[in-house]
Amino acid sequence: MNLDLFADDSAASPVEYGTAMTAWLVSSTEAGQLQRESSTDVYEHMWHAWSAWAVGNGVRLTDISSTDLDAYLRSRGGPDDLSPRYALRLLRLVDRVLAHHARVHELPPNRAAMDLMATRPDIRYANASDTDPLPDFLPASEAKRLVTYLSAVRPGRALVAQPWQEVRNRASVGLMLGAGITPGEVRALKLADVVAEGGATKGTPWKLRVAGNGNGPARETPVAAWAGQLLRYWLDVRTEQGIPGSMVFPSTKSSGKPWGKVAQYNAAKEVLQAAGVDDVEGGSFRLRHTFALRQLRRGKAPDEVARWLGVSHPAVMSRYQRVISSPVDVI
Repeated sequence: MNLDLFADDSAASPVEYGTAMTAWLVSSTEAGQLQRESSTDVYEHMWHAWSAWAVGNGVRLTDISSTDLDAYLRSRGGPDDLSPRYALRLLRLVDRVLAHHARVHELPPNRAAMDLMATRPDIRYANASDTDPLPDFLPASEAKRLVTYLSAVRPGRALVAQPWQEVRNRASVGLMLGAGITPGEVRALKLADVVAEGGATKGTPWKLRVAGNGNGPARETPVAAWAGQLLRYWLDVRTEQGIPGSMVFPSTKSSGKPWGKVAQYNAAKEVLQAAGVDDVEGGSFRLRHTFALRQLRRGKAPDEVARWLGVSHPAVMSRYQRVISSPVDVI
């Protein structure tokens, strides 16, 4: 018996969405328009979330409207829980997949994504350098979920002991979110730069000494309590494993040599993906921006936060202030 005879052609199908996405990925890769595996991973994650919502709401691929896309974006929390940059990338992705699907099947073009962007300048210009874009940060729900994920590796929270690399990776991401340091500063951090004496909890790091470089002077920056506890656990693991050298986050267990840029980037990306963070590309700097905004939200003076970040250009703090002045829940 041919069960296809009884299929409902009017129903939204996850297969239809999945096939359209796969076809676009293959075509874009063959044309050299999509070369980085990391980009493919992000697009697949974004499409999966969108298509699951669309199918759940009975929206067929060929019937997608700007109203549907707007409803989906609002279901993600709107501006309080979804950055304009993420919305822009999603709408561009939908437009490209639909355009490819229409060409292959000789269908009229669907401009739903473009029509929605035409009515939303906040999304349309999210990546435009001439509009002085606001810093991209983690929305509150995502930041809290990340903190929970990072902290779950600590004793008493983890079901099983984690490999030393996993503890290292989570602790390093924790310092980007909990202390506002950059990926380069994570890799350069030395054991002598970690300050545990004089803090609220004996033996727990509470601030970092960050060496100066061509982008900024030497400085000190506070460490959030949860990030300090995670860092303390990593340092304990580091000692137990007998890892040599002076680097806080070494590349290997045997050599203790500095962590490579690519290896550290990939490790951070994997942690963010595992924690369910959207748009993992550039995610490390989103963590730093989230740290800055959280400090300002808590009432810290802009000059003090700028000193912690090692920034001197007024425009940087001005952009942070513009975010704080809007009704957005940072963390």
